[in-house]
Amino acid sequence: MGWAADWIEQTKLWVRGAEGEKGDALHRPLAQRLEATLRRGQESLSPRELRRLLQDMQQVADASLSDVEGGRYAQVLMDWYAKAELPARKDFWLLAIEKFGPDAKALQAARDRYDKATSDVERSEAEMALRRALISSRTRLLQRFAQPQGGMRFLVNMRADLLALPKAEQRYVALDAELEHLFSSWFDVALLELKSINWDSPASLLEKLIQYEAVHDIRSWADLKNRLDSDRRCYGFFHPRMPNVPLIFVEVALLDKMAGSMAPLLDESAAAADLSKANTAIFYSISNTQTGLKGVSFGDSLIKHVVETLTQEFPKLKQFATLSPIPGLRSWLVKNGDAVLAGLDDKQKAALEKVAGGVSAAQLLSALDDPGSLPEKSVVRGAAMFCAARYLGRETAKGRPLDAVARFHLGNGARVERLNWAADLSTKGLKQSMGLMVNYLYDLKRLDKHRSLLAQGKIPVSSEIESLCKG
Repeated sequence: MGWAADWIEQTKLWVRGAEGEKGDALHRPLAQRLEATLRRGQESLSPRELRRLLQDMQQVADASLSDVEGGRYAQVLMDWYAKAELPARKDFWLLAIEKFGPDAKALQAARDRYDKATSDVERSEAEMALRRALISSRTRLLQRFAQPQGGMRFLVNMRADLLALPKAEQRYVALDAELEHLFSSWFDVALLELKSINWDSPASLLEKLIQYEAVHDIRSWADLKNRLDSDRRCYGFFHPRMPNVPLIFVEVALLDKMAGSMAPLLDESAAAADLSKANTAIFYSISNTQTGLKGVSFGDSLIKHVVETLTQEFPKLKQFATLSPIPGLRSWLVKNGDAVLAGLDDKQKAALEKVAGGVSAAQLLSALDDPGSLPEKSVVRGAAMFCAARYLGRETAKGRPLDAVARFHLGNGARVERLNWAADLSTKGLKQSMGLMVNYLYDLKRLDKHRSLLAQGKIPVSSEIESLCKG
C-alpha cells in the first residue's frame, strides 16, 4: 500500500507546520511577536499590524460564514497581499501555518492509531480518524481564497512565490504541501477543458503563448502565425476558474514523415504542408505555464486528448512522435563523458584521438564547436551520437531516465526512437545538447508495454538507438 505510506509521510508536513517554529537569532517566534508591543530588528510587520492581519485571516476562515461571505473578506486580503513586499507576505504565510493548522497532538494520535492498526477494519477506522484530524481551518482559509474572481490565480501565484524561496528556507513547507494537495483535486484532468488555439483566438491569449513558450522562443508575431498555420495545431488545457490562461499547451506539426530538424518547422517562408498527405503528427513543443502547479501532472493526459482529437480530424494519421530537446545532455557529458567514451573499441578510440586530440569529454566537446559542419561519417559525430544514445537509452537514477524531457515522454509510454544531428543549432540547442534532438515515438499499441519496461528500470528504445548504444 504505497499510497498509504506516501499519505502518512505527507502528514509529517502538516504536523511540522502545526508545531510552529522555535525561532532563532533572526526570527523571533511568531507567538512572541503577537504578544509584543514593539517591532524588533528586521521584522516586517509591527506586532499591532501582525495581530490585525491575523484577525483578518480568522474572519476569512470563520466557519460560521458562508463561502460567499468568506470570499468577500478574502478579496480584501488578496488586495493587501498584492501590495505587500516579500517580508510581509512571509508573515502572512507563517500565520497561515502556525495559527490555522490542525491540532498537532490529535494528528499525531490519529497517525499512531493508523500505524498500530492490525486489521482491515481497524485500518479503515484509523484512516477516517486521520482524515478528520487533518481537516483544519487552514484548509477552509485557502478554499475561501478560491471563491472571488481571480482567487484561483492568486493561490497558484502564491505557491509560485513559495517555490521561488531558497531551498534552505523550510519554514513554509507545510503551506506549500497543503496547496499542492488542494491543487491535485482542483486541477484534476476531469475538470479541465481541451481547447484549440489558432490565429483567430483572442490576441490576449496569443500573447500568452509568446510569454509562456518554454522550449523554442517565439521571436515575433510572424513566428507565431507560422506556428498556427493550416498545417499546424495548438491545444491547451484550461481551468474554468482560470479561463484565459492555458495551464499547459502543445504545438503540433502535421507532416508526411518524422521531423528531424527544427529549422523547417520554424521557417516562416516555407509553404504549408499538404494536409492530404499528412500521416505524422509531430509534437515539437510542450510548455507548462504555471510554476505554482509544480507537482500537479496533466501533461500525459494532454497528449492522450490531443491524439484523440487529431485522429478524429485526420483519420490518415498513423504516427505520433515528438521532436524534443535533450536539455541535460551536455552537463551529463561533462561529468560522465570520460567513462562513457572508455566504452568505445580500440579502433574508435584511436580515430577519435587522431581527430580530437584525445579521448576525453573535454576534447570531444571542443571538437563539437560547429556540429553543423561535421559530415555523417565524422568520428567526432559518431562519438557524440554514441554518448547521446547511452544517455537517453541506458542511464537512469533510481530506475528513472536522467533527462527531464525523457522522463516525461517515456513515463507516458513513448520510446526513444531516433537521434537527429544538428537538429537545433540555436544558441540554446548548442548549449544544452550540441545541437542534437531526439524523436520519442508514441506507438499507440505499445504504450502499456513501454510503461511496463520502464517500471522494470529498462528504457524502451528503437533498434536504431540500441545499435548506437553499442558503439
